[in-house]
Amino acid sequence: MHGGVPNPALGPYIRTLVAASRRLARAGSFAPRGSLRPSLPHLSAARTRTLLASALVIAASTPLAAQQEVVDSTTLRRFYQEEWTSGQVMSIASWLTDVHGPRLTGSPGAKAAGEWAVKTMKEWGLSNVGFEYWSPRFPGWRNDRLTVQVLSPTPFEVDAAPRAWSAGTSGPVKGEAKLVIMTSWGDTTKYAGALRGALVLLGAPPQLAPHLKADAKRYTDEELDKMAAAGVPDPRSGGFAIPRNPAAMGAMARRFAGTTLRPANDTAALRWFSRQGVAAILLPARGDDGTIFTDNGSPRTPGVAQVPMVHVAGEHYGRIARILEKGIPVTIALDMANTVTPEAESFNIVAEIPGTDPALKDEVVMLGAHFDSWHAGTGATDNAAGTAVMMEALRLIKTSGLKPRRTIRIGLWTGEEQGLFGSREYVARHLGERVFRVDSNGFTPTDTVQALPAYEKHAGYFNVDNGTGKIRGVYLQGNTQVKDAFSAWIAPLKDKGVTTVSPANTSGTDHQAFDAIGLGGWQFIQDPVDYDTRTHHSNQDLFERLVPDDMKHNAAVVAGFVWQAAQRSTKLPGKAGWPIVVQDKRAKPISE
Repeated sequence: MHGGVPNPALGPYIRTLVAASRRLARAGSFAPRGSLRPSLPHLSAARTRTLLASALVIAASTPLAAQQEVVDSTTLRRFYQEEWTSGQVMSIASWLTDVHGPRLTGSPGAKAAGEWAVKTMKEWGLSNVGFEYWSPRFPGWRNDRLTVQVLSPTPFEVDAAPRAWSAGTSGPVKGEAKLVIMTSWGDTTKYAGALRGALVLLGAPPQLAPHLKADAKRYTDEELDKMAAAGVPDPRSGGFAIPRNPAAMGAMARRFAGTTLRPANDTAALRWFSRQGVAAILLPARGDDGTIFTDNGSPRTPGVAQVPMVHVAGEHYGRIARILEKGIPVTIALDMANTVTPEAESFNIVAEIPGTDPALKDEVVMLGAHFDSWHAGTGATDNAAGTAVMMEALRLIKTSGLKPRRTIRIGLWTGEEQGLFGSREYVARHLGERVFRVDSNGFTPTDTVQALPAYEKHAGYFNVDNGTGKIRGVYLQGNTQVKDAFSAWIAPLKDKGVTTVSPANTSGTDHQAFDAIGLGGWQFIQDPVDYDTRTHHSNQDLFERLVPDDMKHNAAVVAGFVWQAAQRSTKLPGKAGWPIVVQDKRAKPISE
């Protein structure tokens, strides 16, 4: 529909859906060729009429050609001008990083940052601002002090970063360095009885090479053209479909982990090191030239051995290892103090601008970003950048005095770095859940979603989580039904470098929680800058790595997308033909 007038071109599509719905009612189940063929409950005549009505609504809301999409160019330019003259995006980012960074999930720092964000958005006059709490809980952790020094044969300071959730040393410890290479349990026999009091270098030193290309880059026109020409992925492939049930999540994690021993993450291996009396474990860090990339942290399994662990810069790790290879003893001193607090409720942060159209105000357009970070830096590009952009986009709309037709809601998620926990919990509680099948693989997602009433009111979710880089377009996640609308929206922004609508999926962040149940969730295409080469999960993830002009641009672009989604006559549609939506509260997902 456009402006309430049916599109005659949709006639064949509607007839196809009617026929499919009749077949669905007769068969009682449906799955596309090659799909997982989930079982569905028996469809009554009333249920059949409901599904048919839903199909007709979806068909009627399919977007028209790009030239028929109403684009509010005046408001888009207004957002841009406002951000460049009196924007606050960099101030927001400074508060989140310089004052309240880092923001490790479960930490007091994350909660303090959340309280600041809630207070700030209330001061802006936003509605329904507050925390939404969820489980599982995470232990609070903060590093207070870390020094690593080689004492002999030649003293030097060692560049290092603590491993998240690591135990401290309870004061300075000093011991001999021992290089340990373990790829299987059989390797433990080589080191048994020889590690008491040692500082273990766990793993071979990294092989570093000169950088023959610049660390930072922008996408070229050719690269963007290639993205635009990408094939359309399977509609089921873009989401992050993992059960919320802890046992199910553990089974799936073991399924994908393989059989290779990873001693720094293996709880049995860590208990072995503890029994051997090691003083600490030093891990070879990815990165060079002063950049130390961290990993996903120490295991948090209750009762796991508490062995102090740090990431050591590749150059220094290599130097120590090469001295040891020459048969020369190396003595290291390590002092690491960490504050550990009891597990606390995990949280998301929400706020709204209420809709004003009586017919549309219950529909919700969402924008969001993950609020948590890792700990070695202050979480600037990952993801204070996205959080600041989304908060600023909402502020731009609010201070403009414009009244959206639909409700606009921001979601700031924690637990993203541990597996999209916050956004997945929000989606499950407010919108619906994927149904999983128990099989020989553990748990496999089906094509069925148990939808909550708000499912049909979801009008799109926009996400930013690829660093500071300038927005150049948007990924469709295989949802070609929104291509024409998005193409029309970016047309006024092409002179700003926003040119590309790609059919492709992109992964690793919170839009996948929405995509996993068939709802519209989109991540923007951003210039890489030095996100992957320098800042992502590293000690270089600091305020200085943010590009102010890119941040301002991103806030204005996001505000424009959200405004367009809130104002259009019909809400943005989900993917055609998927998933099979079953609104039946008796058929509970396995996670319940």
